[in-house]
Amino acid sequence: MKFTLSWLKEHLDTTATLDQIAEALTDLGLEVEEIRDPAAKLKTFTLARVLHAEQHPDADRLRVCRVLTDEGEKQIVCGAPNAREGITVVLAKPGDYVPGIDVTLGVGKIRGIESHGMMASERELELSDEHNGIIELPSGQVGQRFVDWLAENAPEKVDPMIHIKITPNRPDALGVHGIARDLAARGLGVLKPVADTVVPGRFASPVGISIDPAIADKAPYFAGRVIRGVRNGPSPDWLQQRLRAIGLRPINTLVDITNLFTYDLNRPLHVFDMAQVSGDLHVRPAAAGEEILALDGKTYALPEGAMVIADANGPESIAGIMGGEQSGCSDDTSDVFLESAYWDPIAIAATGRALKINSDARYRFERGVDPAFTRPGLELATQMILDLCGGEPSKVVEAGAVPDTTRAYRLDPARTASLVGLDIPADTQRATLTALGFRMEGDMAHVPSWRPDVLGEADLVEEIARIASLTRLQGQPLPRPRPGVPQPVLTPLQVREKAARRQTAALGYNECVTYSFIDKPSAELFGGGADAVRVENPISSEMTHLRPDLLPGLLSAAARNQARGFADLALFELGPVFAGGEPGEQATQISGLMIGHTAPRDPFGSRRKVDLYDAKADAEAVLATLGSPAKVQVNRKLDPWWHPGRAGNIALGPNVLATFGEIHPRILRAFDVKGPAVAFTVRIANVPFPKTRTATRPALAISELQAVERDFAFVVDPQVEALTLVNAAAGADKALIDSVTVFDQFTGLEGGRKSIAITARLQPRDKTLTDAEIEAVSQKIIDKVQKATGGTLRA
Repeated sequence: MKFTLSWLKEHLDTTATLDQIAEALTDLGLEVEEIRDPAAKLKTFTLARVLHAEQHPDADRLRVCRVLTDEGEKQIVCGAPNAREGITVVLAKPGDYVPGIDVTLGVGKIRGIESHGMMASERELELSDEHNGIIELPSGQVGQRFVDWLAENAPEKVDPMIHIKITPNRPDALGVHGIARDLAARGLGVLKPVADTVVPGRFASPVGISIDPAIADKAPYFAGRVIRGVRNGPSPDWLQQRLRAIGLRPINTLVDITNLFTYDLNRPLHVFDMAQVSGDLHVRPAAAGEEILALDGKTYALPEGAMVIADANGPESIAGIMGGEQSGCSDDTSDVFLESAYWDPIAIAATGRALKINSDARYRFERGVDPAFTRPGLELATQMILDLCGGEPSKVVEAGAVPDTTRAYRLDPARTASLVGLDIPADTQRATLTALGFRMEGDMAHVPSWRPDVLGEADLVEEIARIASLTRLQGQPLPRPRPGVPQPVLTPLQVREKAARRQTAALGYNECVTYSFIDKPSAELFGGGADAVRVENPISSEMTHLRPDLLPGLLSAAARNQARGFADLALFELGPVFAGGEPGEQATQISGLMIGHTAPRDPFGSRRKVDLYDAKADAEAVLATLGSPAKVQVNRKLDPWWHPGRAGNIALGPNVLATFGEIHPRILRAFDVKGPAVAFTVRIANVPFPKTRTATRPALAISELQAVERDFAFVVDPQVEALTLVNAAAGADKALIDSVTVFDQFTGLEGGRKSIAITARLQPRDKTLTDAEIEAVSQKIIDKVQKATGGTLRA
C-alpha cells in the first residue's frame, strides 16, 4: 500500500514529522517497507543570485558568472544558455553531492578558469528530465534552502511517498483513510471524517441491474447509476500527480477517479461506457466457453461458474477483478454507468487465482472491503465525476442487499493485563476502541463493518494493545515453581534425541529436514498408506499421507542430489514416524543413508564403496551414545524394504533397537536412486533406560594385573553366524573373559564348512592367572562353542 504524506494529511490533521509517522506505522503493525523522500537528496542545495555573466575567453558555449551566495560572491563557470545576470538559481557548492550526475563537487578549473560549484538544472537534481538550462526561480532569498522554497511553492515535488506492508487481516488499511484512523487512535492527529454525500438523481436509470439467484451468496449487493453528458479527458494535475507518486499511470479522468477511490477509501469502482453496453446489466455465472477481452489487453477464457457482469451481448466485466476492454471508457465517452458492488472474498480469490489476474480490485475484494460503504462510495464518486467531468446523474439502481455484519463482543478491561501484560486504564481502553470506530454500549463493543478480522474478545484486546504499543511491555522473570536448583527442562527422550543427532553428525552425516507427509505410493512401499494416516486436506498430491518411516524422505533427497551430480552422500534425519492415526501410534526414529564411496579419491587407495558394515558400525555408535547394552543379538526378521541377505536387526530379544543394511533394489528403483545404498534406523524409545539414574558416573575400574589373550579357530557349518560363536565364547566365564572378537574367517573347507578365528581377552581381578587357570578357561570356551554351534577346534 503506497501513499504520500500530503495525501495522508487530507485525512489526518497532524503536525507529526515523517519519521514520527513512519515509526508509529510500524509499531501499529503497518510495517513501513520504504520511504521515498525527494527532499532528502536536496537538503544541501541553497538559492543564489547571478550578479554578472560574461563570455568565457576560451569557450564559445561557456560563461563566467559572479554569483551571490550565503558565503559571499563566488565565481562559477556555467554552460547553460540561460545563465545571465539577475536570475535566482539553485546552487551546489563544493562538497555537495549532485544525484543526477552522481558526482560530489569540488573546486575545479574549466578551460583555465576556476569554478566554485555549479548552478543546477532540474535533471541534475532528479526533479524532471529538463536539462536545456539551469533552474530559474521566480522568487526566493539568497541562502534559503531549496527544499524550503519547494515546500512553499511546489510541495508536490518534495512530497514523501510511504510504502507499507499490509497483513491479510487488515483490509481496512488498504485505504489512506483507514491508515489515518490508526494514526489518530495512536494520538498523532485528528481524523477528518469522510463527507456524507447524497447526490439526488434527476431521471430514472435507463439501465437496469439484476443478480442471478444461483450466485446470490457470492454477489450479495450490486448498485450503480447512469451519468450522462460527461466530458472525459486528461485528469487534473493534482490527481495525476497523486497517482504517479504511488506508481500508477494516469489514463483519463473517469478511470483516474476510480483508481483514486481504490487507494483513498478502499472502495474499488468500475465505469462502463454506455455506448458499448447493450441492454441491462446482469450479474451471473459464466457459461462454458465464454471469453472476455480485459482492460489489460489479454483475452481470458472464463472458468465455468465465475462471476461476470454481462449485458445482452455477453460478459462486460470479470466481477470484482477487472473490467472488459470493449466497455472501457475513452476520451470520447459521454454517458457512463458507475458501478459499486460488494463481492464474496472467497469467490473473488478463486476466480482471480484461476485466471492468474492480479489487480488492485481483486487484492482488496478478496481481503474484504467495507460492505456498508458500498452505497456511500458510489455517492462520493458520483459527486467527484460531476465536479471534474460535469454531467447529469440518474437515480441509483440496486440489486440485493448489503450483508449484515453486525456483531458485538464484551470488553473485559482485566483481560488486557492477563493476555498481553499491559496495565491500561479501562477508560483508555474504551477510548481506544471508540477511536478505531467501535461503538460502545456498556461493556459491549460493536465491531465496525470495515473490520472483518475482529471475531472475538481477544481481538478487542489485540486492538487495545496495538494502539497502546507493545513496546511498553517490560520483561519480567517467571517465578520458579519450586525453590532451589531448577529441574531439567528436557525430558529423557529429548536428551537422547539431542545426543543421537550430535553423534550422527559427528560420524560425517549431513542432516536433512523433510516433510512428515509423503505420497501414498511411497508410503505403501514402507508399510504405510492406510486411510488412518491419510491427510484430510493435503497441500499437494505428493503429501497425502503421514510417513511410516524416515527413509522415503532421505531417498527422495538422495535422488535430487544425484540428479545434480552429487554421487557420494551421507544423509540423516531425526523425526517422528506414524504407524496409525492415534496418539500412541507415533514414534521417534533416527535414520542414516549412505550412497557411493567412503572417501574422496586419493593416491593411497583409501576410497571404497560403502557397505552394510559401515551402516552397522554407525548404528552401533549411535546406540552406544544412547546407552544401549553392549551385548545384543542380531537377527534377520526384516521389513520388506531391506535387502533380505544383506541387512539385520540389532535387538534385545523381541525388542528391536535398530536395523542396518542395504536398501532393497526394488525400493531404489521406485525412488530413482542409483545404488547400492546402505542405511540404518535407530528406534530411540526402544533403547532401555538404565535401572539406576544418578547424576554421577560410576568409578572407573582398571585392573593392575596383566591381561592374557588366547586365539581359537573353530570349524563350523556355513550357516553358523559369527555372533553366535562370539556370544558362546563370552559366556564361558563372564567374570574373567573381558571381550571376544573375530579376527579371521576362512571359507572353502571340506563339505563347504568355514573357519572362524576369535581372540578371547582374559582380565584377572585379584591375582595373576596361572597356566592351569588359563587352560581351564580355554577349555570352557571350547566346550561352550562346540555346544552352541556344533563346531570343532581347528587343528
